[in-house]
Parts: sequence; C-alpha cells; structure tokens
Amino acid sequence: MEGLWLFVKNVFFAVFVPGLLGYWAPWRWIAGVSPRDVTWGPRELAALIPVALGTVGLLWSIWHFAVTGRGTPAPFDPPKRLVVRGLYRVVRNPMYVSVLTVVLGWAILLWSSSVALYGAAGWLLFHAFVTLSEEPILRGKFGADYAAYCAAVRRWIPGRPWSPPSA
Repeated sequence: MEGLWLFVKNVFFAVFVPGLLGYWAPWRWIAGVSPRDVTWGPRELAALIPVALGTVGLLWSIWHFAVTGRGTPAPFDPPKRLVVRGLYRVVRNPMYVSVLTVVLGWAILLWSSSVALYGAAGWLLFHAFVTLSEEPILRGKFGADYAAYCAAVRRWIPGRPWSPPSA
C-alpha cells in the first residue's frame, strides 16, 4: 500500500507542478493558443523533439525520486535517500532541465518570444530556488555524499556520467 501511495503522490505532483508550468502555461496562459491553432510544418515537427525529450526526462527523474529516493519532488515530501541514478548521474537538476527543455520546444513550435521569455524567467527562478533553498537543505541532510556529488555533477549542463564511490 505504501508503494501505491508514493505513486499517487508523484503523479499528483507531476500533473500539478511541471504539468502546469511546462505544458499548460506556455500554451494557454503565455501564448494564448490552443493546439488546434498550430499549422504543422517542418519547424513545428522538429519542435516536438525537445518536447518529447523533456517529457521523457521529467518522467524518468520523477520515477527515480520515487523508486530510489522513496519520496517525491515536492519540497514538503522530499526523497529519504540521495538520488544519483538515471539522469541525476549527468546533471543535478534533471527535472528543471526537462521542464525548461519542454518550454523551449513550445517556444519553437509556437514561434513565440513570450514563451521563450517565460522559459528564461523560469530558469532564473529555478536557479534562485536551487541555490538559495534546495542545495543548502541537501548539504545539511546528506553531508559529504552530497558534497562529492556536487563536485562531480554540474548543476544545469549535462556532463559525463558519474557513479558514486560506493556504487
């Protein structure tokens, strides 16, 4: 039953936070269009690549938070264990990177500077939240393990896959 509850909490988070910020807001709130308004051509089809990659990255990262970390991405229900598997081996914040990749795809698909600016503003807010809140909390919670992870894995730009010394 605990596994089912963990699944429900992660689905709820994925729908309401990244779902609203990465999918609904760029279309309806920022660009003010519906998918029916899109005229499909080569650029629009190519824009689906970052949307698909970001979606897969987001779902994969949430899965690791649940299975490996035994928690959710929500700050009030964080993982119990440090997650350094999957995309977390190549970038420290794959969920944020994934959502921003989706927003980039929407900006290209909609050819919208408003959506691009929304993505840039989102990155600034994510960066502030990560550096001022998330990282200090994780340093306090996971100590030397988190320090080693930070030294080996970049915050925003994917790098070479890293394996923790105990792996």
